[in-house]
Order: sequence, then C-alpha cells, then structure tokens
Amino acid sequence: MTQDNGEMDSLVRKRIRALRVAQGWSLEELATRASVSQSTLSRIENGQRRLALDQLVTLARALDTSLDQLVETATDDVIASPTIDAAHGLMRWPIKAEPGMSVVRQRMTNPPPDNPARMRAHPGREWLVVLSGTAVLLLGNRRFRVETNQAAEFPTMLPHAIGAEGGPCEILGIFDRDARRGHQRAEKADDAEKADEAVKDDDQRSGP
Repeated sequence: MTQDNGEMDSLVRKRIRALRVAQGWSLEELATRASVSQSTLSRIENGQRRLALDQLVTLARALDTSLDQLVETATDDVIASPTIDAAHGLMRWPIKAEPGMSVVRQRMTNPPPDNPARMRAHPGREWLVVLSGTAVLLLGNRRFRVETNQAAEFPTMLPHAIGAEGGPCEILGIFDRDARRGHQRAEKADDAEKADEAVKDDDQRSGP
C-alpha cells in the first residue's frame, strides 16, 4: 500500500492514530508494543512513510484488531430507513453488524394489561429507554415506572408487559434475536385475540 492510494491510505493512518489514542497510549507505548521505532510510527501516522503490509499486520496485532478491520474502507450503506408497522405503532431498524438484533421505536397510549395472562415470557434479553412520557413496566410480580430518559434492561424469560401512564409515551428498545422473535409471536397472538374479540362482538350484536 502506498501514499498513492489516496483516501484509503489516509483512512488507515487516521484509524491507527485513533485506535492508539482510544487505548490511551503514547507514540512510544504503541511503538514498543509493535516493535517499531517511535519516529517510524510517527511518520506512518503523519503520512510521511509508506504503509508496508508487514508493518500493518504488526500494528493491527498491537492495537488488538485485525488487518481486515484496520484497512476496512468506509461504506456507502450508512443510512437505514425503518420498516414501519402502523398496526402496532412500531418502527424497526436492523443492526447490520449484528443481524440477530434490531432496534424498535414504539408509541404507546394504553396502560399495561390488568390481566396477568396478557404478560409474555420468551427467551432473550431486552433493553429499552423512554424517549418521552412515562412507561409502566410489569416484570414478574413487580411494577416499575420508567420515566423520560430512564432505561430498563431485563431477561425476557420473566413474564413482562409494558404500557403508558398518564398519556402517550414513546420507547426505543434493543432486542436480541430471541427477544425479537418473542415479540413478533406476541404481536401475532394479540392480533388473533383482537380478531376473536371482534367476532364475539359481531355475534352479540346479531343476536340469536
């Protein structure tokens, strides 16, 4: 790799320096760990010395990363638009680096269910933060008020449900693969229950 590589070359040099600073290391400390001279490392970071493959391998190892990560180019696929589920008031974004995880934003207007049978339990873990309003989290036999900017994290094998208190609230949640699947099944079950209730209401209106 030479300085003629332009943007890639500059990116790698900036990344080396940024990783060194993030570790809290001086030029001397990283140079010692990578078995290069301090002046050589300084010239590498400042663009005054060509980037040799063997030195990049050594620097990547010293910085506790891989060569692939050290020379990874910037991606154009940075911005992601949500998938909107209007029926449940949800917006979902995948986390590209962790395909099993997703981020969900939800607006809630109803309080949590009074019936414990409506609480869900499934494998996984869930983290959420209240963006606005106040949420009520039912977790096992406990009840938590989660206010704006407060977060909650819990294993979803505990029966749980969440709703709004005193007006609408918005939450942002991060779900691992198991928690995401559990919520998708719960949404389908809720839809089925609502459909059953609608049929019963129709039957009662029509009479015998």
